[in-house]
Amino acid sequence: MNVEPWVVLSFCAIIFFIGFTGVLIRRNILVILMSIELMLNAVNLTFVTFSRQLQHMGGQMSVFFVITVAAAESAVGLGLVIAMFRTLRSVDTDQIQFLKE
Repeated sequence: MNVEPWVVLSFCAIIFFIGFTGVLIRRNILVILMSIELMLNAVNLTFVTFSRQLQHMGGQMSVFFVITVAAAESAVGLGLVIAMFRTLRSVDTDQIQFLKE
């Protein structure tokens, strides 16, 4: 099955802006982390699309680096969320200001 690149890139743009909207609007840190993951997956799909279109493996190799960074971000982010929940009993971004005091 052959899909046109503009269809895939349009899908990537929609997914990216859904994630971007989630980062801007939501207050829950877990939802923000999932929105960031959604944005990174949209970028990965864009890399693969351009890599296939240009017949060059550089984009697919970049995907492995992005996946590695996303895994590290998830591990560190979830660790911080767990530490914050143990301290404040909430994962709301408004509660982060209390950690300064």
